[in-house]
Amino acid sequence: MIHCEGLVKIFKTDEIEVVALQGLNIEVKQGEMMAIIGNSGSGKSTLLNILGGLDRPSAGQVRVGEWDLLKITDKQLVDYKRRTVGFVWQNNARNLLPYLTALENVETPMMLGSKVDRAYALQLLEWVGLKHRVHNKLQQLSGGEQQRVAIAISLANRPSLLLADEPTGSVDSLTSDLIMDTFRRLNSELGVTIVIVTHDLSLASKVDRVVAIRDGLTSTEFIKRNPNLDHGAQESHHLHEVHEEFVVLDRVGRLQVPKAFLEALNIENKASMEFDGEKIIIKPPNSLEGDQS
Repeated sequence: MIHCEGLVKIFKTDEIEVVALQGLNIEVKQGEMMAIIGNSGSGKSTLLNILGGLDRPSAGQVRVGEWDLLKITDKQLVDYKRRTVGFVWQNNARNLLPYLTALENVETPMMLGSKVDRAYALQLLEWVGLKHRVHNKLQQLSGGEQQRVAIAISLANRPSLLLADEPTGSVDSLTSDLIMDTFRRLNSELGVTIVIVTHDLSLASKVDRVVAIRDGLTSTEFIKRNPNLDHGAQESHHLHEVHEEFVVLDRVGRLQVPKAFLEALNIENKASMEFDGEKIIIKPPNSLEGDQS
């Protein structure tokens, strides 16, 4: 569904040039539900904006389904955003029109297509658990309910890809669980591919795969050991019991070792590396035998 290779994004002003993505590689399969995590400034939101057609990449490869987002024309980009991708923002003010009801909010993006499909709009609100709230205006809805309306809106154009930028960032933990359960149900029932950007590693237990981005590069990946674990089983296990962490290699074999590992070994700009036939051992230069990561 998504293929990024050597993806670069540079923001320029008259005096400053900022490299937000510096050769990022990532693959997302059709129907997958995954999260991208990273600290502020890591490049995760920049990646989401490129996948959503809101920013243009500077270099590299980025494909979503049939679309080449590096070569796409402005006219095609409008079609891409209408047909292929749905977007959920953290800030509800960017998702919703406050003077309309929940149902009217979901129907509004349908006006850009051929016709308003009220039956489908009602179905979407039922899927997100708001069947009883369809005629309520936004001030009558809680923050979590507004966010679920936003999820319904993002699916109004029947996209094959749903992008969510910190969708649980402004709600409490209980509401966060409800929102993530909604994403999981829609992923399962509709088969829509879902990519969630967050800084909250605790969401990893709610998705199939987590990719960590550091300094504009893919660095670490967490993959669920048993992808068939149901929701209840996930809740009863700690994160490290259901996910396995991997360091991600690029196409020429380079890897980015987590900073905490290097600091623990007092490794700064150089390390020694050995191969004993079974494993690779990374050590500080001239370290004593047995000190290894």
